[in-house]
Amino acid sequence: MMLLSTTALTVTYGPAPALADITLALATGRRLAVIGESGSGKSTLAMALCGLLPPAARISGNIALTRPLALGRDIGVVFQDPGGSLNPVLTVGAQIAEVAVVHRGTTWSAARAQAARLLDRMEIPNPAAALSRHPHEFSGGQRQRIALAAALAADPVLLIADEPTSALDTVVQHAMVELLDGLVRERGLTLVFVTHDIALAAMLADEVAVLHAGRLLEYGQVAQVLRAPAHAYTRALLAARLDLDTPLAARLPEIGPGFAVITPDA
Repeated sequence: MMLLSTTALTVTYGPAPALADITLALATGRRLAVIGESGSGKSTLAMALCGLLPPAARISGNIALTRPLALGRDIGVVFQDPGGSLNPVLTVGAQIAEVAVVHRGTTWSAARAQAARLLDRMEIPNPAAALSRHPHEFSGGQRQRIALAAALAADPVLLIADEPTSALDTVVQHAMVELLDGLVRERGLTLVFVTHDIALAAMLADEVAVLHAGRLLEYGQVAQVLRAPAHAYTRALLAARLDLDTPLAARLPEIGPGFAVITPDA
C-alpha cells in the first residue's frame, strides 16, 4: 500500500526553486534513499515531506498521504546535527520520555521505562544511569543514537533521517547505518534516508532518488540504479566516491536544461 507520494512538488525560497517538479511514490515499509551533492535539494525534500519547511518557503504541487500523519507521533525525524535537536539543559531520559507522553499519552513512569529500553537498544552503556545524564556527556555518535531513540519514542510509521551520519567518522557511520537498518526492519518502518554517500544508500535503501540542483534525475530500485545507472550524473556520483584505493575522479558533469527523469525500473 502506498504511504505517501509527491506530484510536481516545487519549493521556492527565492528566485530559483530549491526543488522543481519532484514526483515520487513510497509504499509502506519501503526504504528510499535521496542522494546528491550539497545544495541538490535533498534536505528540502525531506523537510517538505515532514512539514518542517520554513514559513518563507513557497510550495506548489502536491504531497499525498494515504492517511493523516502527525509530526512527532506518526513521523519521526533524525537531523544531521544531534546538538541542534537535543536540548542541552534537559536529561536525555526526559527528552525521550516527553515524546511518548506528549504524542501517545503515556504516563511519565512508563515513558521513562520505555526510554531506558530504547537507550539499551541503541547500545548506550548503562541505559538506566544514562537517563539522568545530559547530551554533552555523550560522544557525537552516542548523541545521534539518543536523537534516534527520541524519534522512535512515539512508535512512528515513517522515519525521515536527514544525513544522520554525515558528522560521524566512517566506522561510526557504518555502525549507525547497521543500527538504523535493524530498527527499520524490526518495526516495519517506512524510511526516507537523505545522504550524499552512495555506499550508505546501497546498504540501507530499496529505492533511490538522485537529485541535482533541485531536480530529480534518476529514480528506481537501488540495485538497478547503482549497478547500471542510466544517467551520466549518477555514473559520475558513483565514480566520484573515494576510498583509500580509488584514484581521484574527474569533476561531476554540468547538467543543462531539458533533461528527463530516468526510471530504469519503470
